[in-house]
Amino acid sequence: MSSPQLVLPALLVVTLVAQALRPGWRLLIVTAGAALSCAVATLTGTASTTALFADVPWDVIVMLVALGLMSQIFVATRVFGMLAVASARRSGGRPRTLVVLFALVMYGVSGLVNNLTALLLVLPVLLILLRLMAVSQRYVSWTLGIVLVACNLGGAATPIGDFPAILLLGRGSMTFPGYLTAAAPPTLLALLLILAVLALVRPERTVQQSAVARRLSLAVVAALYRNTRLDWRLFGPISALMLAMLVAWMVVPAQRMGPELICWLGVGLALALRPRAGEQLLRSRVDVEAVLFLLSLFVMVAAVRRSGLFEQLIRGLEGLPIGAGGQLLVFLLLAGVLTGLFSAGPSMAALLDVAESLAQRVPPTAVYVGLALSVCAGSSLLLTAATSGPMAQILVERAELRDPEGARLHFGFLDFLPVGLLCFAVIQTVALAYALAVLVLA
Repeated sequence: MSSPQLVLPALLVVTLVAQALRPGWRLLIVTAGAALSCAVATLTGTASTTALFADVPWDVIVMLVALGLMSQIFVATRVFGMLAVASARRSGGRPRTLVVLFALVMYGVSGLVNNLTALLLVLPVLLILLRLMAVSQRYVSWTLGIVLVACNLGGAATPIGDFPAILLLGRGSMTFPGYLTAAAPPTLLALLLILAVLALVRPERTVQQSAVARRLSLAVVAALYRNTRLDWRLFGPISALMLAMLVAWMVVPAQRMGPELICWLGVGLALALRPRAGEQLLRSRVDVEAVLFLLSLFVMVAAVRRSGLFEQLIRGLEGLPIGAGGQLLVFLLLAGVLTGLFSAGPSMAALLDVAESLAQRVPPTAVYVGLALSVCAGSSLLLTAATSGPMAQILVERAELRDPEGARLHFGFLDFLPVGLLCFAVIQTVALAYALAVLVLA
């Protein structure tokens, strides 16, 4: 191996490990890592900085920014808060029903907005209920863990729900309807299997609550959100625009108008509906941290790609003494484990080149949807594997939940671990089974 093939991947791995260990310095670490990667690539003659930036998938970044702004517009309609309150009421305060309904709501919401936005909108209502119900530590760990995993599955179900799917759509690896029809059923199946296993685990057994206490909890939630009303004057036009964007993604050929342009035009029109508010959103709600993180990540991956390491990895995978189908299964399992260690964004960006090579020898749907599911499995393995995990931990700490004896409840790495291991096993199994099914039927 050449020096760039050793130094550039090592720099990428060190950067990813460091940002995982010190999330408070995440942005500083990855931007510094990108700068060092550019310096090494330039000094070794691997590629110039201009060439590395030319390799950045700017269309994917445009879609992420635009969809993030669309999420903020939907926030202004108050629709997600109303969904959360309706789910609380529908549950009747029953612990088992509560977790199922909130998991289903998070699955649906995360398919349209990013995971972090969905979490910030829905989780506060759930935390209020948990605080009023005097629940146990076991119930809190399993309920919040399942809700987080449902959020990950919802994001993987649609081409606009999360970064890995957006990357597949932006790079033209799959079409919008192709991904939606292929990925939505297995993600929903995985969620239903997880909820079925949850019925066997029965964390609600540790919650003792009377009918009077349940009614009181619901009454408090209703009082807190009594003035929340859906802004129909905004929700109607925004929903119509979102529907038009979905139709355009499904029927307009990407060769004539790319998905990023459809997204850009649609969100631009949405912002123009209320110019003053739209200007404010553009000035204050663009997720600069996410843009810089992904830009730095793409630059580092481009440097590694230019070094030729991915070609060597592809040849190594092809050299395994098993068929192409077996190589695909090994690749998907590796993708799930790497995502659990390094998170979804870095894993998807680094593995997509290998996936494209496999897609030339086996059905592309098996490769790309299997990869998206495996990345989702890895995101659900550890609390630190997805951005929503640490945010949920912070929100729980601020909620100051307590059990009936008054002991402080928490939601940390070890609390989530049993849920993560179970959900990783279920989702990864669904990913492998899906890929096998496509291979057999092809």
